[in-house]
Amino acid sequence: MTTYIVRRLFATLPVMAVVALFVFFLLRFAPGDPAAIIAGEDATAEAIAAVRAKLGLDRPMVEQFVVWTMQLVRGDMGVSIFSNLPVTRLISQRLEPTVALTLSTLFVAVAMAIPIGVLAAWKARKLVDRLVMGFAVLGFAMPVFVLAYILIYFFAVQWQLLPVQGYQPIKEGLWPFVQSLILPSLALGITYMALIARTTRASMLEVLAQDYMRTANSKGLATNRVLLLHALKNAAVPIVTVIGIGIALLISGVVITETVFNIPGLGRLTVDAVLKRDYPVVQGLILVFAGAKVLVNLIIDISYAFLDPRIRY
Repeated sequence: MTTYIVRRLFATLPVMAVVALFVFFLLRFAPGDPAAIIAGEDATAEAIAAVRAKLGLDRPMVEQFVVWTMQLVRGDMGVSIFSNLPVTRLISQRLEPTVALTLSTLFVAVAMAIPIGVLAAWKARKLVDRLVMGFAVLGFAMPVFVLAYILIYFFAVQWQLLPVQGYQPIKEGLWPFVQSLILPSLALGITYMALIARTTRASMLEVLAQDYMRTANSKGLATNRVLLLHALKNAAVPIVTVIGIGIALLISGVVITETVFNIPGLGRLTVDAVLKRDYPVVQGLILVFAGAKVLVNLIIDISYAFLDPRIRY
């Protein structure tokens, strides 16, 4: 088991190296000149050249990459072009809302998706199954921002049960913190939940058709014991896989959700940095998102070894 984990850890290093290489050169070859944006619309060519030299953008591309890589190895992601603050500081300031939104969305999606997926598989081809799958298809097809505005209209504007926008840190109190996360977590979680529910149903149907499941039922075991202890456990690998894949949906959805609900997280920071062409901030954010995705995939891979010991070898 230890050998398997170490092997998976080392496998993530070249992935992050390729991501860093891709991010750096993709941003450099993108249209637009950040030096011209910083200098202003009426700036002269000399002023733009001075800004470019200050930022190091006049150096050869390879030299810029080497300098950036050496800084990155030391944990230095650079300094924001516009705020003149370290990128690591900007990211740490915006980290709590994004982590809170992501974890609450995961909790909402998984807590709702797995039970309804199991229920749909148990009642396959019946009315309950059709209703659950219809809801799943609708939830997956509806854009996050459309669902967000629908939830805002009913729960915040019409019924005034929850705040329209904003984020309350947990230090301001547990209930205000939870209130500020309910609507964005539902908006983002319903789409994610639909994906997990469909996968849970398909995986459970495959397991329920196995001979050992018919044996368990013939022994007179309780239905909940058969479904949860035997069927769900053996159907867990595909479900865990799609939960990990869905993290990519969360990363893209967080940007939209934080914008709609005015949450000052990494998603909002990403939008602002892209619009301003703030290279250091954009690079740092993409690396953080990519690192989070790689870490989640690593956790998923390791969980396979616990769910199915054959994978270790």
